[in-house]
Amino acid sequence: MKKDITIPEVEGVYVAAVKEFNETHRTDDWNAYLINDTGEPLEMVLIVSKGYSAKQTTSQMRHKLQTLPAKAFAKIEFVEDSVLKLTNEFAVTFFKDGKLFDKKFIFPANSIQDSKVGPLPSMLKEGVLAE
Repeated sequence: MKKDITIPEVEGVYVAAVKEFNETHRTDDWNAYLINDTGEPLEMVLIVSKGYSAKQTTSQMRHKLQTLPAKAFAKIEFVEDSVLKLTNEFAVTFFKDGKLFDKKFIFPANSIQDSKVGPLPSMLKEGVLAE
């Protein structure tokens, strides 16, 4: 039965960490974004995020986007400095063309840092892409 179920490979969808200035708190903060670099909208997007290490685990955060248009991006959540030392995982599930897609995006521990920033697809910003 399991061999008959095929989940298509996710292409053109990314999770990125972007450092942005927070006007309210007057600080530079990391924020996680979901990027849709495909030519079609993503529908019913569900995102479950968590941070973990051998000794520590954060609580899970759940997010939902009804639709993410083609070549667009959406902020998922603020990434607190204290969790940058952890492995951060974003499990993303969505429908595209009536098919279910699912992928886990991982930021290994200490991988979100200024020295690893680069250009991001479909955004006019720089950041760190998850693996």
